[in-house]
Amino acid sequence: MSILTVLFLLFFSCSDDEAKNDNEPSNLIVEVTVDEGTVVLQATADNVIEYHFWIGTYAGNEPDETNTTGRFEHTYEESGNYEIEVRAYGVSGRFMRSVISVTIELGFDDVSVDQGYTTPLHYDGWNLVWHDEFDGTSINSDYWVFEIGDGCPNLCGWGNNELQFYRQQNAWVQDGVLTIEARRENFGGKQYTSTRMKTQGKKSFQYGRIDIRALLPKGQGIWPALWMLGNDITEVGWPKCGEIDIMEMVGGNGRENTVHGTLHWDLNGHVYTGGSYTLPSGTFADEYHVFTIIWDENLIRWFVNDIQFSQIDITPGHMTEFHQEHFFIFNVAVGGNWPGNPDHTTIFPQQMRVDYIRVFQKE
Repeated sequence: MSILTVLFLLFFSCSDDEAKNDNEPSNLIVEVTVDEGTVVLQATADNVIEYHFWIGTYAGNEPDETNTTGRFEHTYEESGNYEIEVRAYGVSGRFMRSVISVTIELGFDDVSVDQGYTTPLHYDGWNLVWHDEFDGTSINSDYWVFEIGDGCPNLCGWGNNELQFYRQQNAWVQDGVLTIEARRENFGGKQYTSTRMKTQGKKSFQYGRIDIRALLPKGQGIWPALWMLGNDITEVGWPKCGEIDIMEMVGGNGRENTVHGTLHWDLNGHVYTGGSYTLPSGTFADEYHVFTIIWDENLIRWFVNDIQFSQIDITPGHMTEFHQEHFFIFNVAVGGNWPGNPDHTTIFPQQMRVDYIRVFQKE
């Protein structure tokens, strides 16, 4: 998907003193257009003999381009938030400057649901007991409910110092895919919005094979998760209810090629253990992958694209949490203790797309 925007972020200064006479540069105006990855600047000013342009603000280096027309064009190859500095010089050597901030989004909709790994609707020895293929035009209210807010007053930041406000409007179904979108926008006293949806009170399961096919978002501070909590959370609280993280990914710093599978439970407080899987190439934002657990009375095993990467023995007596029904939660958090906060490299909006969730149980 391409974007077309016009952004103005202008401030003016002189190199030494304020302009002293009518021969000094004045009235600097910079018009900016962004189309796909190409940025075009047109600078105009009075009493100017030359314009200098830097891709990124001035840091003592030579300008990337110098001309007398005030026109500058640059094409970016990657999405990101960028700055371009413009200086308009007069005959005296004094100048006026403008720093332009632009957001480039490339390839946002380039990944088709047909790209990537997929799993079957039938396995020998297993029955398909529940699934959501996200067909139709709306999220099925017989399966899903939404958690709204920032967790306050009882669990502000949802226990992790997250930065988003969850609301229903950030999730939708279209063309057989569920999309959860994290946005940079002010709402509910927060600078970001997203969605957290769950099957609590609707659908819950004890044991089985669970396949979730999803395309993950990316970016520093982006934290998508596909996970489960025990049905008795309202009675015993967390972590006594047990938590099964089918998939978590923390974005930024080259981490988008790794996902984590984890158990949390109560053993004289809070303990957790798990494993991780790293793709041999690419990231989880490049194409769809299938995240699976196979859960029985003895083990929980984690898979990516049918490759097992972790297993945990749940037979010890202190792990009774994992021998009861759990419900599902899908969410995309922004910021928090684990991923850290978004920074200037983080592109919004970001989307997690889910093709299907399927639950199988032994015949």
